[in-house]
Amino acid sequence: MAASKKRSIRLKKIIDAETPVRCSIGYGFIREEVWQDRSGKVVRFNLAFINPFLFTRDNGRVLGYDNAHGYLHRHFAGEMQAVEPAVYNELRDRFIEEVAQLRRKKKL
Repeated sequence: MAASKKRSIRLKKIIDAETPVRCSIGYGFIREEVWQDRSGKVVRFNLAFINPFLFTRDNGRVLGYDNAHGYLHRHFAGEMQAVEPAVYNELRDRFIEEVAQLRRKKKL
């Protein structure tokens, strides 16, 4: 019997950034990681807004979007919910808008 081999898909990490941001209550940061396949399509990503002064659980992650579990989902204050599929750039814009609102808050 021939051993079956899975063909691995090569992904290229194109963004790996952490940006500090000033908030109404202490400093936080925005984390962005993005991977593309060979055709240039975004196939994996992680967006997170972390501010342990605003939210202490979940390692300080106040808000996040990712597709790490095989589907697109949103993290907010320790809760996770599925999100309708979206184009990455549109989702990133939505995330940035939400972060702008959260940065003005002193509590959730």
